[in-house]
Amino acid sequence: MAAATISIEQDQFSCPVCLEILRDPVTVPCGHSYCLDCIEEYWDRPKQRGHSSCPQCRRVFSPRPQLSRNTVLGEVVETFQRSRLLNPDVCSVCSGRKSKAVKSCLRCSESYCATHLRAHDERFHGKSHQLIPAPGEQAEALCPQHDKALRLYCRTDQRCVCSQCVRDKHKGHEAASVADERTAQQKKLQEASLRSVQKLKDAEKELRYVVKYIKHSTEAAVEESERMFSKLIRSIEKRSCEVTEVIRGQERAAVSQAEELLQEIQREMVELRRTDAELEKLCRSDDHVHFLQRIKTLHFPTTTVEMPSTDSTSYRMYKTMKKALVELKESLDETFEVEFNRISDKAISLKETSSYTNSISKTRVKEKDVPHDFEPKTRADFLQYYSDLSLEPNTANSYLCISDDRRAVTTRSEPQPYPDHPDRFTSWAQVLCRAGMAGRCYWEVEWAGSGGVSVGVCYKTMSRSGGGSDSKLGHNSKSWSLDCSHSMCSFQHNKESLSMEATCSSRVGVYLDYRGGTLSFYNVSDSMVLLHRVNITFSQPVYPGFWVGLGSTLRLCSSKL
Repeated sequence: MAAATISIEQDQFSCPVCLEILRDPVTVPCGHSYCLDCIEEYWDRPKQRGHSSCPQCRRVFSPRPQLSRNTVLGEVVETFQRSRLLNPDVCSVCSGRKSKAVKSCLRCSESYCATHLRAHDERFHGKSHQLIPAPGEQAEALCPQHDKALRLYCRTDQRCVCSQCVRDKHKGHEAASVADERTAQQKKLQEASLRSVQKLKDAEKELRYVVKYIKHSTEAAVEESERMFSKLIRSIEKRSCEVTEVIRGQERAAVSQAEELLQEIQREMVELRRTDAELEKLCRSDDHVHFLQRIKTLHFPTTTVEMPSTDSTSYRMYKTMKKALVELKESLDETFEVEFNRISDKAISLKETSSYTNSISKTRVKEKDVPHDFEPKTRADFLQYYSDLSLEPNTANSYLCISDDRRAVTTRSEPQPYPDHPDRFTSWAQVLCRAGMAGRCYWEVEWAGSGGVSVGVCYKTMSRSGGGSDSKLGHNSKSWSLDCSHSMCSFQHNKESLSMEATCSSRVGVYLDYRGGTLSFYNVSDSMVLLHRVNITFSQPVYPGFWVGLGSTLRLCSSKL
């Protein structure tokens, strides 16, 4: 027997309260049907307390009816919903020939063509109806166990569930509507995305600084390496001249001895020729008595001249010297090999531990062992980063006199005989140190005299010529300085001056944290008294520099003092 086909519309299974497909349908005594949650929520309103009524016919029920699910109606509604989902590609509202669906509503469990989608939007304008692309995706929004819409989210089990699941398997769990959960999850994801973006931006900024820092440190290291090797080459050339002078001295001594013997032989040759001439004269005489008497006065050399040993001289001047030089070369090669391997091992260690290179400052601790935000407090802390500096005579103004193995400088009233050099300050009584600084570095200076001094740092590109501010320490954008006198103390940078309340002591300490971007000046004591600190984003290695007033002296201090 063929099954009867009945044409039904969605309105026949819609809840008069929420206007959606019935969920857990119940029938009140007057015969009207509602969603269980909708009618209970309606009766819980303040106006309904004490007289529960039907929202449609207004019939009042007293007492409040005990409701239970209309099983038959529920099964019919579920059958209706499944029949509408058999072909999600077409509009479920169209009568007759079905049009292609463009959207599906999760709340209405309907698929809509373009025309009925507009009607849906007009009807439920402002209400939370979630639309998804059609076709096919609406089936994924049904509970596989109960064939009900997944309208709830179990936060305990972190999964989408239907209303029946909440009453059965997920009873007592924390649940929320899928819309509320999506809003919460979306907010969390957006916040996580923002945090991730900010973290990546911070990492990018840090890495860009690291690249710049490594380049600057490498530049300073190469410059220091070239300076040290130039110094080593000059030392070797000096020793080479000394060795040559030793060899030439031995040559002069040996030649002098041989020449003395040669002169003696020449004198004896002259005497021998005179005697030989007298003998020849006697031989021509016929007087035998005269011949015999005269020959007694004739003397011929009988001693043998002891000739210098050329083999001995050769051994002393060549073999011994050659052996000594070969041994010296081997010793130097061995030393170079050991030191080069030590430098290479340090570089590899820094690379493996992702530490930053501190190529110039000769510190007593490794920077990778110290936290990035570590701030020295005591003088002992600062001395961990002590840098052994020396002055560069090629930068010294002609009125500066450098002494004490390039560690002291004094301004004179008469110019010094320095050769011309492009790095020399032509107008200001200033001098720079030989090494560029990058990393954590610390140094101390002592000063004395009535003319005062300036202690600071500058880029190598700071101008050296002329009497303007471009070449004056602390008075341009490429330099920073602390001006010290017995009566006042001030910080200078780029034509701006800041006076200090405290005065400078006779010993001033300078601490540079290149990566951290700070330059600090201290009155040196066990506890260290901060005079001034400035934050700087360095763009290249900096060089310690000094201005020395007329009548003043400045000295680079040793860490042992």
